[in-house]
Amino acid sequence: MNPITTRLKAFSTILFLLCFLATHGQTLIPLYEGAAPGSEDWDWEEAYVDGIVNDAILYNVVHPELQYFPAPKVKANGTAVIIAPGGAFHILSMQKEGTKVAEWLNTLGVAAFVLKYRVVKSETDNPFEELRPLMADFEKLDAINAPVVKMCTQDGIQAMDYVRSHAEAMNIDPQRIGLMGFSAGATLTMSVLLSAPQALKPNFAAPIYAYGPAIIGTQMPEKSTPLFVGVASDDQLGFVPQSIALYEKWQAAQFPAELHIYEKGGHGFGMAVQQTSSDHWIKDFENWLFRRALIGQQ
Repeated sequence: MNPITTRLKAFSTILFLLCFLATHGQTLIPLYEGAAPGSEDWDWEEAYVDGIVNDAILYNVVHPELQYFPAPKVKANGTAVIIAPGGAFHILSMQKEGTKVAEWLNTLGVAAFVLKYRVVKSETDNPFEELRPLMADFEKLDAINAPVVKMCTQDGIQAMDYVRSHAEAMNIDPQRIGLMGFSAGATLTMSVLLSAPQALKPNFAAPIYAYGPAIIGTQMPEKSTPLFVGVASDDQLGFVPQSIALYEKWQAAQFPAELHIYEKGGHGFGMAVQQTSSDHWIKDFENWLFRRALIGQQ
């Protein structure tokens, strides 16, 4: 890639992030001082592509960050959720599975943080098309992703550490911090839940259409940790049995768990309005938060 193209890509990414900040008054919080451990030699430029699959796709993430959406002061209830967008560990679906989720949680009085975690390097300017053939060969995809999944999990643990250690300053209850994710982000969510030290495990979790085989970690929480699981029956990637397995794992541990399998919605429904039953997952999640006393009656 020539230097001019590189500079233009870097500028477009900065402009994209500045637009987000200007629109929503958010703060970008770096998760590490300097280079993230394990990827010190990554020297490529982060970039995004807008309009692909009706979303803003971020790729070549090198520096993990949290995008902070504080809850409105008049509604803030002390609950916080860290959100991990999906994208097969190659891209991040920043709006449909990230910022739009955060904005919706803010309406419930919940502080939200969108986790921008490290992903596999893309070799072209069209990361979605580059990823597409790999989605037909999960064995190959898993082999490519494995080293980065470990890094992503550390990014998630670091995010939990940051939010919990700064909770008081942000008017957040340190014992009401949840982690939720979509697809690869749900895999990250469960990997953090099963890998983090007990003091850094989330207080509740919501894996939405998680990919089970890539989940790492075996250490169950010592404290009862509620789980909200969601997936669509017509998930094109066949993730329904994996969501059921997560639910059964939590049931076996006698931890609270709720499983929602929507008849229609496909894979990656996120905050998309499709006129399918999956459109209602946010109301189900809102009710679940209310029943767990994590939000008040809306």
